[in-house]
Amino acid sequence: MAKDVCVLAYSGGLDTSVAIRWISENYDVDVVALAVDVGQERQDLDFIRRKALDIGAADSVVKDVRQEYVDDYLSKALKTNALYENKYPLVSALSRPIIVKHLVEEARKRNARFIGHGCTGKGNDQVRFEVGVMGLDPGLEIIAPVREWELKTREQAMEWAIERGIPVPTTKENPYSIDDNLWGRAIECGILEDPWVEPPTDIYTLTATNESASAEPEYVEITFEAGLPTAINGVRASFIDIIGQMTAIAGAHGFGRIDMIENRLVGVKSREIYEVPGALALITAHKALEELCLERSVLHYKLGIEQKWSELVYNGLWYSPLKEALDAFVRTTQEMVTGDVRLRFSAGSCVTVGRRSPYSLYDYNLATYDEADTFDHKAAKGFVDLHGLPTKVWARQRQKATRQGDVAI
Repeated sequence: MAKDVCVLAYSGGLDTSVAIRWISENYDVDVVALAVDVGQERQDLDFIRRKALDIGAADSVVKDVRQEYVDDYLSKALKTNALYENKYPLVSALSRPIIVKHLVEEARKRNARFIGHGCTGKGNDQVRFEVGVMGLDPGLEIIAPVREWELKTREQAMEWAIERGIPVPTTKENPYSIDDNLWGRAIECGILEDPWVEPPTDIYTLTATNESASAEPEYVEITFEAGLPTAINGVRASFIDIIGQMTAIAGAHGFGRIDMIENRLVGVKSREIYEVPGALALITAHKALEELCLERSVLHYKLGIEQKWSELVYNGLWYSPLKEALDAFVRTTQEMVTGDVRLRFSAGSCVTVGRRSPYSLYDYNLATYDEADTFDHKAAKGFVDLHGLPTKVWARQRQKATRQGDVAI
């Protein structure tokens, strides 16, 4: 009789490498390792595919989904200016729903009973994987070995792996856990768990240090069409190529490092380090263009939508009805977000220094104070009177109540 199948989200790291063997032994199932390419750096995914087979996977699959990731996930994030807690561009949170999508597709293809992941019991990713699976195929069951096994520390997991001849990239000398994709890098564990300790410079690979950063300021002009970048310095390029170019440019000037205390969904505060030069630069430019092109009430309302959208995605609710509804709102706001933004990179900073658009709502003749001024100053008094009328009526009643002793001031 054929065994049940578990499709495991496989990264080649410590936990998922141990998980292949552990799931096989404890659940008596065939494990299919699925590695999803979302733009990880320094990873030989074919080597990872073979490694999974060597460890004991019944099959190992690698899928390159970079273009889909950019088209269907990062494009929505940029249009939304997605920043969790107004800082974090959702690097890991954005990659999880597309990984889940392909896990479910592979599970259906193989008539699998289980989806497996290597997430811990106090992290956000367990929620993102499992709620994502619920949203796409609620009939699938979850195996989360890290929540079940007796390996309480990373050191114990490493020793367990070494005893069984399982090669792992993490050592006691290099204890960092790194997750990365086209949108940036997330670094945690080791000495970084002490929020008082300054991060060592060797954890960074995308951003230059102050000593090695470019000394001369650099100006970059980004062209947007309907909310997405289409050219750099007048040279057209795909969104995926622009992400790479902006990562290199911004990183060379030391821009894009985030060191934050983050509030995880499960209620734990964690110290997180991110490298996101391209993502932050593009969000900076996109925001600047929206300021020029969006009507005031839409712009102000969208700020709240951005925060809610970011919270939903961070909390694993990419496939929720509210998130889909917010996508529709954001999509309509981007129809006229077309134009150019000029950024200046220097000494770890990224500053907007120019913006223009054929759909600009900025009217020089209304804004200027020189002779070209066409603003009707005489109309202002009536506007101010009507705008302040409710406050004036309230204040009058407040004064009357005070005189009568009804209100203590």
